[in-house]
Amino acid sequence: MSTFYMPTRVFAEENAVIRHSGDLASFGKKALIVTGRHSAFANGSYNDTTSALGDAGIEYVLFSEVEENPSVSTIMKARDFGLANSVDFVIGIGGGSPLDASKAISLMIAMADKDKSYLYAPDCPGKTLPIVAIPTTCGTGSEVTAVSVITDRDKMVKKSIAHKIFPELALIDGRYLAGAPLSVLSNTAFDALTHLIESFLNSHASDFSRMCVDAGLRMWAKSLPVLRKMKTPDAADFSNMMLASTMAGMAIAHTATTLPHGLSYAVTTHLNVPHGKATAYFTAGYLCEASGEDRDYLLKTAGFSSVDDFRAVYLASCGTIDAPESALKKVLESAVDELSGNPVKMALAPFPVDRDVLERIAYYELSHSM
Repeated sequence: MSTFYMPTRVFAEENAVIRHSGDLASFGKKALIVTGRHSAFANGSYNDTTSALGDAGIEYVLFSEVEENPSVSTIMKARDFGLANSVDFVIGIGGGSPLDASKAISLMIAMADKDKSYLYAPDCPGKTLPIVAIPTTCGTGSEVTAVSVITDRDKMVKKSIAHKIFPELALIDGRYLAGAPLSVLSNTAFDALTHLIESFLNSHASDFSRMCVDAGLRMWAKSLPVLRKMKTPDAADFSNMMLASTMAGMAIAHTATTLPHGLSYAVTTHLNVPHGKATAYFTAGYLCEASGEDRDYLLKTAGFSSVDDFRAVYLASCGTIDAPESALKKVLESAVDELSGNPVKMALAPFPVDRDVLERIAYYELSHSM
């Protein structure tokens, strides 16, 4: 059976936030804006949001303390702030961290009588405040997924909360990428690509999810010259990269991610490697476990001639992992141990997976760099 479910309304256009102030007004009278400390103020997205809220006559308060890989303690601090200010809805602005955080915060505000353990409580569906997502990077896709990945720093674990929470509204504007460093564009663009690849090479893939993958890959390929450092990105590239990320988010909303994402969390948590760079580190190995037909389709549609071509662009744009080999091997071993104990995640791969397969994927890049 194939199903397609996408409850988020998406508007993708220049000045999307300003043009849809009326839609913001439908969610309540007071908004909690959730973002990080810097980028939303530099790229214009925060000013656009506050202007749109002002035009709609909506009050707002700002929580700008979301860190990369947001923590449970940050979620609870924002929850308390939102409750103290009696907010009606939440607006997340930024990359995956603020957008994921906004989902968890909206849940905990609505479920005010629950403590932090409720974030990971299974089989406990809870209400949330409405969420508006305004992405400012081209990798997460969180604006159209139900996933919220939060880090428990006490346990040194990064994983999705148990609740599935879609934003009500996503406002997509490529202009917000214009001030991003090339390193950020590269890391987040490769995150989007891994979403597309993992959604296609997935036991839950359907004709509908692969429709999103195909469209996303073709859109993603349009800006590959930027990642090859053959051109300076322009407005069309920024728009294409943002749309590819949103399409990739729609794809994984139907399938979930698979082994590269599962392996990446330990690398991000223990070595502070950016998320997109960490997931793409395992993608060449994952592609090499797939059928030749699927591998060739994915690489060709994304604009690559081979796995080696993919690796060359990835390494040139994202760089190597800056850690002693002994430390990296220790983290890779930990990643394999953790994922091998997760049969649900391993079953998402469209081919048989055991520890030997996980190790081939995990150590592929290291073994091919020698």
